[in-house]
Amino acid sequence: MFKSLFKGLHQMANYFTGELKECFRDSGAIVMFILGMIAYPVAYSIGYMKEVVKDVPVAVVDLDHTSLSRQLSRMVDATEQVSVTIKPSSLTEAQDLFYKGDVAGVFLIPNGFEKNIYSGKQGGVTVYSDAGHFLLYKQVLAGGLYGSQVLGVGIEIKNMLQKGKTLQQAMDAREPLNVNVYSLYNPNGGYASFVVPGILIIVIQQTLLIGIGVLWAKHRERKSYHYLKAAVNQRWASLKLVVGQSSAYVALYLFTSFLIVGLFYNIMNFPDKSGLWPVFYLLIPYLFSISFLGMAIGVMFKKRVHALLFLVFISPSVFFISGASWPAEALPPLLKAASYILPSTPMINAFLRLRVYGAGLQSISAEYRIILIQMMVFFFFALLAYAIKLNSLRKKVKTGEILIPD
Repeated sequence: MFKSLFKGLHQMANYFTGELKECFRDSGAIVMFILGMIAYPVAYSIGYMKEVVKDVPVAVVDLDHTSLSRQLSRMVDATEQVSVTIKPSSLTEAQDLFYKGDVAGVFLIPNGFEKNIYSGKQGGVTVYSDAGHFLLYKQVLAGGLYGSQVLGVGIEIKNMLQKGKTLQQAMDAREPLNVNVYSLYNPNGGYASFVVPGILIIVIQQTLLIGIGVLWAKHRERKSYHYLKAAVNQRWASLKLVVGQSSAYVALYLFTSFLIVGLFYNIMNFPDKSGLWPVFYLLIPYLFSISFLGMAIGVMFKKRVHALLFLVFISPSVFFISGASWPAEALPPLLKAASYILPSTPMINAFLRLRVYGAGLQSISAEYRIILIQMMVFFFFALLAYAIKLNSLRKKVKTGEILIPD
């Protein structure tokens, strides 16, 4: 019994080392497992390094030409959101600049602006911005609001001072309720800190799935059958193959994941409330889940290009339903339920809660259980897929289509 057990462990170790060598022998696997794992996060992060869009170029059309309208223009320009780069003489001229892309927004100060305010009437400023570009629209609108609100507060306090109130009385009357706002987890409101941590988890999943698919498709193309020929006459062959090969993928990805969610994550100064080591509590079953899923579907691909096209094709959908860019709670119920077929959905929720929010391991128990269930289900499917392949190969051996060396 112990002899057969030792022999089985030795065979699994051979599959482990053999698959690890295969990962470094195949150029496609190297591109996905190593270069892709490094290049994708770096490319995403560099693009969003500024975190917040600042000094968006805008135009101010001042039809009033008064000291108060010029003061409003200066206040808008003083905000960090926008920068007044040009002051066209008409709205038509500003419209041409907007359509050319020279400015991302237009502020129109109408004629009679100062007169209306000093006569006790409400002054109005019109803001034109492209709502189709969400980030620019938000900044242009915020810059206009901040500038006009500061000007309005100044005018209101000045009127109260003229009526005999002290500065403190005027300030209290203007703002009777003091609201303290604390921005948790992402104090700067940075776009990279919001979206990139979730993308890192998806990159791990997609590169591993594509790499496994490419490896298997290569052997199908060359009719080498990978390790199946060596295992065709072994007992418990499917179990040994699945455990041995998946362990190789997990070992490789523990290293590359350490580089990405460890060193690179800290270099980019993303929110980190837990440190790296608790993440490995999640990462190990997550990597096994992906490996088992990749092995279950990888045996179906006959050509490398099929694996690449299929898995790249579903990548945008994986991103949209994962909850990384859009709240999962806002998805249609059926789509939300379908998103939990993939390991990335519970992993992103758990990773963000643990690493960004600092909620602790006890708060991610539900997601951890889901990942464990996925791991067991995909393990079963991988065993089934390998058993079917081995059975098909045995039939070919019996008919003489394939020769197995002694």
